[in-house]
Amino acid sequence: MSNENMSLWNQVCVTDPAQVKQITGKPYKGHSPKPYWLIQRATEVFGPCGEGWGVEVKSESFHRMTETDVMHSAVVIVWYMRGGKRCAIEQMGQTKACYAKSGGGMMLDEDAGKKSVTDGMVKCLSMIGFAGDIFSGRWDDSNYVEWAGQQFQPEPQRMSDEAIQMYQRQFDEATTAAALKTIGDKACAVADSMGDTEAREALGAAYIKRKKQLTKKETA
Repeated sequence: MSNENMSLWNQVCVTDPAQVKQITGKPYKGHSPKPYWLIQRATEVFGPCGEGWGVEVKSESFHRMTETDVMHSAVVIVWYMRGGKRCAIEQMGQTKACYAKSGGGMMLDEDAGKKSVTDGMVKCLSMIGFAGDIFSGRWDDSNYVEWAGQQFQPEPQRMSDEAIQMYQRQFDEATTAAALKTIGDKACAVADSMGDTEAREALGAAYIKRKKQLTKKETA
């Protein structure tokens, strides 16, 4: 769909593979977006947390599941501003706060409350499309994951013609091989850092040309 109802969803549904983790410690397998990356994405879309969006804990509680296991639950609200209107989503997050370890003994998770709130936040954000490709099952397709990674590749930079010409003039002005090498190393390092292969080739050709001229002059 391309209508207005899906505009926010389409804006945030693709997930950077570098910001995805395997689900561990659960009876099921899968992938999950890194929560702090979702916070960054929400900030990019809505503005600073607390101003353009935010997280509120509506309620929290502990529930005894078995003689040994205790679950912490939190009802979380994520609000955000869109079109001058305050919007909100409510979901529940939960975490085992105390449980029997498989090897014996008990495990007490002092961060259970924080994890429950984070779980609720991620669920809320998923309902408006954040990491929608993961939660809709598209992450099982390796071709899709490869495509998703390409969407987060930085835009290639290009060295300006003026900068290339400046380095070429400096090559021509160099009077010794040592001076030329210093300038050449700097120029090529700049091109390499930008990933500009065309500029790298042009500078390399100009460098070799000037080096031949200096070598011929020194041997004359």
